[in-house]
Amino acid sequence: MTDSEQLVLDPVCQMRIRPSDAVATIEHDGKTYYFCSQDCADSFGEAPEDYI
Repeated sequence: MTDSEQLVLDPVCQMRIRPSDAVATIEHDGKTYYFCSQDCADSFGEAPEDYI
């Protein structure tokens, strides 16, 4: 981690994480989403419109 690394929001659980710590990422409509757990990524993958 660098001091300048910005936190991102997991769209499912609303947890703030560093991109480098993300367990999973999903690209949707040209944007990359970062997830704290595989469960959050799976939930997003099943219904992204529920979270964005």
